[in-house]
Amino acid sequence: MSTGLNTGDSAWLMVSTAMVLLMTPGLAYFYGGMVRSKNMLSMLYMSFISISVVTILWFLYGYGIAFGDDAGGAGLIGWGDWRLGHIAPTALQGAIPEQIYVCFQLTFAIITVALISGSIAGRARFGPWVLFVVVWVTVVYLPIAHWVFADSGWLSKWGVMDFAGGLVVELNSGISGLAMALVLGPGVAFRRGEGPRPGNIPFVLLGLGLLWFGWFGFNAGSALTDGALATRAFVSTMIAGCAGMLAWRTLEWLRFRHLTKLGSTSGALAGLVAITPSCAFVSVEGAFAVGVVAALVCSYAVELKLVAGYDDTLDVVGIHGAGGIVGVVALGFLSTGWERGTPGLFYGGPASVLGKQVVAVLAVAAYAFVVTYLIGKIIDRLFRMRTTEEEQARGMDAAFADD
Repeated sequence: MSTGLNTGDSAWLMVSTAMVLLMTPGLAYFYGGMVRSKNMLSMLYMSFISISVVTILWFLYGYGIAFGDDAGGAGLIGWGDWRLGHIAPTALQGAIPEQIYVCFQLTFAIITVALISGSIAGRARFGPWVLFVVVWVTVVYLPIAHWVFADSGWLSKWGVMDFAGGLVVELNSGISGLAMALVLGPGVAFRRGEGPRPGNIPFVLLGLGLLWFGWFGFNAGSALTDGALATRAFVSTMIAGCAGMLAWRTLEWLRFRHLTKLGSTSGALAGLVAITPSCAFVSVEGAFAVGVVAALVCSYAVELKLVAGYDDTLDVVGIHGAGGIVGVVALGFLSTGWERGTPGLFYGGPASVLGKQVVAVLAVAAYAFVVTYLIGKIIDRLFRMRTTEEEQARGMDAAFADD
């Protein structure tokens, strides 16, 4: 490990941090365009408020819980580095300034909680949502981030592979979105059997473009260097997104003999989600396979809500939850063991590699679902998080003005 500052790596991480931060406004536009026009403003604000709230939490105590020295030695939670003003600009995390590393990891926390808003679009009051952001990041995101991203986390020490957040960001947000969808129940439109009515398709495409651009910083930036590892992550991200887009469109045509308005965006998003944990561990061919499989799996997963009766309004469960599972489990087969990680089954690795990836999925999903469900129930009981049928009929933009 380098013992001095690497200016090239530092510059790359600064750029990556800005790119990942841009993903949250991109998500706001993506979600804002997906909902009906009467709910557009509220969806934008639900994402944007995450930036300010999570940033303050992160600098007060969040980074210390997620990345501080392990408390108790069990790998469950960090402890230390409170009030980050005491970290000097010259302090290093490897060969990069620790303050920049803090900001880079902050952007992951911001977008993860913002993603959950898509599962409850049009039926969550703004005030209780802000409270949910505070509690959820503290009780759900920070421990899971410690498990996976911190060197002392139990999943990290066990050898579980997750390069850029398939467990911490994608699966976590998807399963938490499922829990909140169950807490708040289906909306009026869902109970009537009404399908999605995107209010602004250009907003959706603009949002996808910003998300895709930011994803290069998300994945390649997680290398924390500007070298070969970042290059592999960058290329894999591009390939998987494109493969997912084409696979989803192809499946649509084979199944329905027509193409939907949002098929391309959903397919690209599925590929990008699934490549997140595996981008630096798989080959170019592996990235293509991950994108295709993710699109196929997610295209069916988004239909589960119609069978099970939960209102995952913007398909957070079907795309981020299912896509995260595909990407994490795929490493048990497709990891090359190049530079980092352990070879998967297709590259001569042991079956235990796949087993660890599956256990990690189950552990993160179970914790995220149970704790998020309890948080949602308590907040809804105390502060009425769910909107009334009248508020849903008026639209959340009008209700937001009254909140």
